[in-house]
This record gives sequence, structure tokens and C-alpha cells, in this order.
Amino acid sequence: MMMLEDSDMQTFGSELPAMFDGMKLAAVAAVLYVVVRCLNLTSPTAAPQVISQDTLLCRYLLKSCPMLSKQYIPPLLWGKSGHLQTALYGKMGRVNTPTPCGLRKFLPMQDGATATFDLFEALGKHSTGDDVTMVICPGIGNHSEKNYIRTFVDYSQRQGYRCAVLNHLGALPDMELTSPRMFTYGCTWEFGAMVAYIKRAFPQTQLVVVGFSLGGNIACKFLGENRSNQEQVLCCVSVCQGYSALRAQETFLQWDQCRRLYNFVLAGNMKKLILSHRGSLLNMTSSNIEDADLNKLCAATSLMQIDDNIMRKFHGYNSLREYYEKESCVHYIHNVSVPLLLVNSSDDPLVHRSLLAIPYRLAEKMPNVMFTLTEHGGHMGFFEGAVLFPQPLTWMDKVIVEYTDAICHWEKKQQACQGSGNSNLTSHQH
Repeated sequence: MMMLEDSDMQTFGSELPAMFDGMKLAAVAAVLYVVVRCLNLTSPTAAPQVISQDTLLCRYLLKSCPMLSKQYIPPLLWGKSGHLQTALYGKMGRVNTPTPCGLRKFLPMQDGATATFDLFEALGKHSTGDDVTMVICPGIGNHSEKNYIRTFVDYSQRQGYRCAVLNHLGALPDMELTSPRMFTYGCTWEFGAMVAYIKRAFPQTQLVVVGFSLGGNIACKFLGENRSNQEQVLCCVSVCQGYSALRAQETFLQWDQCRRLYNFVLAGNMKKLILSHRGSLLNMTSSNIEDADLNKLCAATSLMQIDDNIMRKFHGYNSLREYYEKESCVHYIHNVSVPLLLVNSSDDPLVHRSLLAIPYRLAEKMPNVMFTLTEHGGHMGFFEGAVLFPQPLTWMDKVIVEYTDAICHWEKKQQACQGSGNSNLTSHQH
């Protein structure tokens, strides 16, 4: 049996601290590697990728909208992580959120529902001198009191825009349902009622349609459903929508990019919202919802289960597939002829990259469409900042206003040219 001599023990003992130091360094290196990978710190900042046809309008927009061609720089320590951008938006919305003062409007619908929207007057004159109103459709289960909406509205008001913000049916915590129906993925009734009110109340105004996430689907579907819906509309901007619910449902059940976890969290929020209106949904005689449906709702762990058990029944769809097919803007968006800006981010954990082929092909085929894809931004984040703390205004807020300003000036020049051409023709005839 081999015996360790005292000299060997001393040598081994002297090597122990060095071994522990090496293990500590390895552990620190492993942690740093994980942090760098999770925060995506090695990803370079870049200018957005812009896909469009080579038209006079697109050239003008690229020249007039420098934010579309310069680098989008998110906060250094966490802004390159789509998950953190999305989580921060979901939890906080925005920083230093202003409180714009608006007037709530109530619109009775034909089926007994009561649509509501908040109207915010402009805080200054628009740079064109014209009357321009932004009609805004928020994301899933959202309303005018959400922080990201308040920030965007305040900024738009200061740039001379009147703003009308739809409150999704059933989303306001202090507003009871007056019919056994809530908002759905693509129902445009309430948004259409708000737009019709604005046109009646301000007949000289021009409209800018803005949709966020699910609201982008509703806004684009509304414009494409009927050509008359595009009257008085200057342009439309859609941010972070998924375009096709039918194609998205499969990706939303995958664990890639933690999408299944996001699905579970969103489903939990929807369950709470629906159950808060349990009495209204069950007690009205025209309701398509039964106790058994709400019992299934309590066990649901995904948005697809909620849509199948509850949401599709509000409008009498026979299947989940039919509901997704009829309510997705992918079947209507090609009918939109006004200038259309579609914005998505590559690291959006909710919108699978395969869905981005839809706006990509649309921008290649249609001269009025511009598709802008950022490298970072997450879902509805797009925070900007130096190292740690984000700025109150996001890249998204500024890009929407910059684009709509450019469209307003383009339209103003087109009208001036047409007026000049008509007067020259009249003079020649005389």
C-alpha cells in the first residue's frame, strides 16, 4: 500500500488554493458566457432593413425619414435581448409616462354592445397646417390608459395630431358589457364605429390609422374590408402584428424562444379579463356562452384553447380554423391602397420569423407598402438608451410620427401640384 510522505502532502496542499482559484475563474467565465449569450451582447446594432419597391414615394420616404436608415441603438446592457425588451414593455409599458387629458365617447352598437374610445385634441398646430387625426387601435386587451398608449398619444398631440384611441370591448376595468360579446382577434365593428364618428364630427380632417400588435391586424383588416373605409385616410402604420392567426397558432405552441411560456402568460391574462365579465356573458338571453364553456376556460393553458372555447363563439364561427381564417388581415391587406408601413423586429419572441414572409412579399409586390424590420426591439419594446436606463420615448414612437409627418407633407405637395396644374390648364383654355 502506497503511503504519502509529508513532503508530498505539503506539495498537494500548496496546489489546493491554485485549483480552487482555477475553479472560481471557470465558474465566473461560465456565468459571463451565459450572460453574454442570454443578453445577446455580441449582436451588433444596425439600421432597420427596409423592403419596398423603387417608387417616387418610397424614395421620398427614405429621404424624409432618417430613422429608417440610421442605426437603432437599444440600451447596451439589456436592449439586445428580445425577451427583456418584451418583458419590460409588458410589465412597465414605458418610463416617466405622461397623462394626456382626453374625453371618453360612448357609441351604441347595433347588437346592443357599447363601444368606447378616448378623444385627445392636438396640443399644437400640425407642421402642414392641416387637421389630421390619428385613429389608434391598441394591442390585445388594451385601452387608452395603458402606459405605451399614453406615451405615444402625448407625443403625437405635441406634434399637432388629434388622437382617437379605441378601448377594446371588455378591456376597461370599470366598464360593464352591455351585450354578451367582447373584442376578438379581428372584429372591426368598434374600430369602424370610432372612425365613422371622427369623420362625422370632423368632416375636414384627414386620418392616419395606427395599430399595435393585435390592433395592427384589426386596422389593416378594416381598411381592406371595404374600399370606402380608406376614404380620408392618408396612411396606415402597423407595429408588431402577426398577420395570420392560423399560421401563428402552430408556432405559439412551440418552446422555441420560450413562445409556449408567453402563450401561457397571455392566456392567464385573457382568462382573468373574460372571467371579470362572467355575469354579463352568461346572464344575457342572446349569449352563445354557457357555464360549460367558462369551466373549460378555467382549465385552458393557451390562447388557442380560449379562442376555441370562448372567443370564436361571440360571432358564431363553427371552428377555430374558420375563426382564424376570417379574422386575419392576411386575406384583406392586399386591398389596402393607401401608403402602408409595416414594422416588426427580428427578435420578437411572439411573432415567429416565418410569419414575416407575409409583409416581405407584400412590400415586394405592392408599391404603397414599406416593410421595416429591426434587428432588436422585442415585441412592442423598441426602447432606446445609452447603457441601462431607457428613454421615455421609444424608437417606435418616433418612427410612426416621422413617417406620418412625411406622408402628410407628400400629400400636401401632391395637392399643390394638382391645383397648379388645374390653374395652368384653365389659364391656357382662356
